[in-house]
Amino acid sequence: MANDYCTQVVDDPARVDRAAWDALVDADAEANPFLRHEFLAALTASGAAAAASGWHPQFLLLSRGDELAAAAPLYAKDHSYGEYVFDWSWAEAYQRYGISYYPKWLVAVPFTPVPGTRLLARDPHARSALAAALLAQARASGLSSLHVLLAPPRDIDALAAAGMLVRDGVQFHWRNAGYADFEQFLAQLAQPKRKKIRAERRKVAEAGVVLERRAGRDITEADWRFFFRCYLATYRAHFSSPYLNLDFFLRIGESMPQHLMLVLARRGGRPVASALGVFDAQGPQPRLYGRYWGSVEPIDCLHFECCYYQMIEFAIERRLAWFEGGAQGAHKLARGLDPVPTRSAHWLAHREMGQAVARFLERERAGVSASIDELNEHRAFRADGLPPARQ
Repeated sequence: MANDYCTQVVDDPARVDRAAWDALVDADAEANPFLRHEFLAALTASGAAAAASGWHPQFLLLSRGDELAAAAPLYAKDHSYGEYVFDWSWAEAYQRYGISYYPKWLVAVPFTPVPGTRLLARDPHARSALAAALLAQARASGLSSLHVLLAPPRDIDALAAAGMLVRDGVQFHWRNAGYADFEQFLAQLAQPKRKKIRAERRKVAEAGVVLERRAGRDITEADWRFFFRCYLATYRAHFSSPYLNLDFFLRIGESMPQHLMLVLARRGGRPVASALGVFDAQGPQPRLYGRYWGSVEPIDCLHFECCYYQMIEFAIERRLAWFEGGAQGAHKLARGLDPVPTRSAHWLAHREMGQAVARFLERERAGVSASIDELNEHRAFRADGLPPARQ
């Protein structure tokens, strides 16, 4: 019992009432499609985020009577893969001192570095109770730590009030200033950046590549199978193993098509590349999230075309307010994306380690702030164009 709530831990999202979970998502302006029951259940059912892969679902639910009042996608993790808010150095420090860092607790959407709600709640009181319940669960478990990644300010405030440390980061997002088309967006950029983008798009066209965007039920099973080939090719090119499998993509393609779009590139009638976007057309700030991409033929500048320019065109076409280009990659600045701050919350059970991490985060915070200021000096926009993005 957390205050006047009944607390329950569920080891499979399929055992959580879908309608009740998604009702919390639908009522939350900070939530996104990745937090929907269909997405999280597909991750577990496909084996991508399941015990065998080192992700142990332990979803935390707070209820009052028969009503689900608050919930969090909580996992016990055997490693730090698939998180994108890197804590490998903390794990190494624990190892040097002979202390176990794994397993640890994580509240996040697996393999998805997208900011958004982490504490689903009907009201601020339920949110505070959920934050306290998460910390109580972590303290009672004997695990090393609790990490809540890429959460919005109101979640971070609740977690900080409960005693967690706050970590700053940076991502790159594009804002739609009500552009009528891609050319109007280009007109807002400094001349060298505008010229570079036009040259990159021209290279793709001159290579004989034809681009198509498909959304929803227009995406066929054959499209998903080709996209998955591209997804695998990207991981092979980086000598790493993929986190997701074809079963996962087929599941979300069937269960949540209204949130999905694919960019398909063809040359000579043959598919050569693909990129996945996830979008939410509802709410006060409808958004597009760039996810995975890959190609089966090397074509100069095709990555930029599929992952940025086609995505921006789609956002303009659908009147989406933001396109989130994801973590890392200052090269995104030259394509009209801006640096925006992100925040995560962390608690470490070991007192001395917690103090050391707190000192590290203070130094890192100053560096992140300075980095954002420096990045803003190199934005693609004209001096009299769109002001810097701050979320």
